[in-house]
This record gives sequence, structure tokens and C-alpha cells, in this order.
Amino acid sequence: MQEPRVVASNGKSLRDRGEVIGGGLLWLAKWSLCIVAIAAGAWVLGSVAARLWVVILPVALAIVVATILWPLTRWLTRHRWPPALAASTTLLGFLALVAGVVALIVPSVADQAPELVDKSTEGVNQVRDWIQGPPLRIRDEQLDSAVEAIVARLQSSGAQIANGVFTGVSTATSFLITVFLVLVLVFFFLKDGPRLLPWMHGVFGSRSGRHVEAVLERVWATLGGFIRTQAVVSMVDALCIGTALFILDVPLALVLSVITFIGGFVPMVGAFVAGALAVLVALVGNGFTTAVIVLGIVIAVQQLEGNVLQPVLQSRSMELHAVIVLLAVTAGGSLYGITGAFLAVPVVAMVAVVIRYIGEQIDAATGAPPAEADESDIEESVVPDPAV
Repeated sequence: MQEPRVVASNGKSLRDRGEVIGGGLLWLAKWSLCIVAIAAGAWVLGSVAARLWVVILPVALAIVVATILWPLTRWLTRHRWPPALAASTTLLGFLALVAGVVALIVPSVADQAPELVDKSTEGVNQVRDWIQGPPLRIRDEQLDSAVEAIVARLQSSGAQIANGVFTGVSTATSFLITVFLVLVLVFFFLKDGPRLLPWMHGVFGSRSGRHVEAVLERVWATLGGFIRTQAVVSMVDALCIGTALFILDVPLALVLSVITFIGGFVPMVGAFVAGALAVLVALVGNGFTTAVIVLGIVIAVQQLEGNVLQPVLQSRSMELHAVIVLLAVTAGGSLYGITGAFLAVPVVAMVAVVIRYIGEQIDAATGAPPAEADESDIEESVVPDPAV
């Protein structure tokens, strides 16, 4: 027999506490099952992605490179160039640019590396003299025994070192295969890119294909905006820090400028690592005073980048908070190394695009106004009426 509801003094029916708690627990259980199902699906997708990483990595890198080269290819095709010729010309021009940069920095490394090695040897001797002096006063016998222990350790690990060498050779071979596959994929993405969306629209059908096409267009625009933003930020960092290194006559200034430019494509972490390398080379090559000056310049440039350039440019291209960017880079680097750190922010940006699109579709289905309108409505509702 169902218990009667309690009626309040104002005539409204009150629900029993047990009924309210049971409804809340049922709601919590339902959403907990949904979250567990989503987590299980994510784990399965992660396992599949780990097994297919040898295929996913070239595709991801090819998409990133294609976003860089697509504006030139699109310009050529609009001027009546055949798609294959436009894609080939753009790709060959990109390879020529990379080869030119490598050819420019290799003589610099070959010329200045011996001098840097000599100065490094002098620095090691200075450290040795400091260790032997006060307050440590370590004797030569203790240093020699430490060196002998290190040598013995290396000799006992000969088999491991040999295995590491063979692993390195295998890694180099895999790297070359990946590079070749990336170049082939970039060519086809540039050549047949405009045909992919209509083809996918037809594969998924008119109803689902419309959503797939809209999401992919937004993802492509967001990814292109990220690459252009990082290119501008990296170029500013490389020019500022490289100019300072040239003025201070720091060894390998051109190489460090290129490393700074490349490192800028890994937000936050890349600029820090490139700056630390520049300070280290300045310390070894020019001494403590020059290293302190380079450190100050690197900090000033990174402050300009972090407080002015990236907030202004990235807020327009990705709409991601700095905390999300930092966590994405950390997670990507810990899972997949340098490649993961480089691809972390584009992947998170694409996921954010998908989430925003799903939110828009939910709002459209429920008839809810956009989020901006909700905030403005809330602000207007809390403003007191002057007539009251």
C-alpha cells in the first residue's frame, strides 16, 4: 500500500525524504554507469591507437604539414594550376627550404664545434680545480677512483650499450620510413584535399555527413590557426633571441636560433628548453657574465610571448586556457615523448572543436540560447529595477 503524501500548510504536496534520496541515488547510478561506459570506450580506443601508432603518427604529422603548405597550394590551384602540379611544387619548395636551412647551419656547427669543445674542456678543468679547492678539498685519488668506477660500470654494461646501438639503428630506419610516408601523405592531402569532404559526406550519408563535414571544416580551420599562431610566436622568439646571441658573439648562434624557432611549436615547454640551451652554450662559450645577460634576454622574450603574443593570438585561433595547454603538453610528452608534446595542443584543440559543436547541436535541439546569451541574461536579471 502506497504511503500518503504529506501536505504542507500552503496546500503543496511534499515528497518523502526516502523518495528524494532514492531518486538522487538512481540519478547518480545512471550517470556513473554512463561515465564507466565512456571510460571503457576511451580505454579501448587508446589501446587500438597504441597498436596502430605506426599508422596514426604519419597521418597526424602529414595533416600538420599539410596545414602549413595548404595556403600556397590553394593559391596555385586558384591560378589554374593542376592540383598534382600545385601539390608537387609546394612540397618540393618546402623540402628545398628545409634542405637550405640544414645546409646553412651545418657549416656553422662544423666551424664552431671544436672551439666549443675546447672551452668545454677548460670548463671541466675549472670545475675540477674548484672541487679540489676549499671547501670540498677532494683529492686526486678520490677523483681517479670515481672515474675508474664509471669506466668499469660502462665496460660491464657493454652488452646493453650494444643493444642500444642496434635499437638506435632500428629507430633511425623507422624514422626514415615515417618521413617518407609523411611526405607521400602530404602530397595526396594537398592534391585531393578538397575532394575528401564531399567523399566522406557521401560515405556517412546526408544526415550524419553534414555533421562530419562541418566538424572537419572547423578542425581544419582551428589547426591552421594554431600552426600560423605558433609560427608567428616562434619567429618572434627566434629573431629576438638570435639577434641577442649574434650581438654577444655566442657560439652556434644561428643553430640556437633555428632550435628556438622549432621549439616554439611546443607551447611553453619548447621555448623554455631552447632558452636553457642558449644559456648553457653562452656559459660554456663566453663565460658567466654573458650567460646571465642571455638568461635575462630569454626571460624577457618569454614574458613577451606568454603575456602578449600567445594570449592575443591563441585566444583567437584555439580558445584554449593556458592551464589546458600546459597539461596537454605535459601529458603528451610523458606518453609519447617529443612527438607527443608537439601534437598534444593540436589534438586538444580538435577535441575542443568537437565538444563545442556537440554543445551547439544540443542547444539547437533543446531550443536553448547560446552560452553568451545565457550569461548576458543572467547579468541583466541580477540588475535591480530602479522603480523598486
